[in-house]
Amino acid sequence: MSRRRLQIDDEADRWRFRCPAGHRNWEATNNHFFCQSCARSHDSEHDPVFEHLRDAKTGELIEREDIVLDGYEDVLRHVRRSD
Repeated sequence: MSRRRLQIDDEADRWRFRCPAGHRNWEATNNHFFCQSCARSHDSEHDPVFEHLRDAKTGELIEREDIVLDGYEDVLRHVRRSD
């Protein structure tokens, strides 16, 4: 499968790609995703930590390793030290 490129700051991508429970307020980490709504719900059926995003348009589940997040590097940018 080819890797899917998502724009992390693009509202269209945020509406289209969702956590497995259907929420769109997920955040990426290095190896997985985290959903704020699932965490707040305390629903045992929906783990807030997950490894797949659901494409709301096709219903397809896409693995974290198959997704490239444009803009993710900006979120993780390190503060540069001045010597």
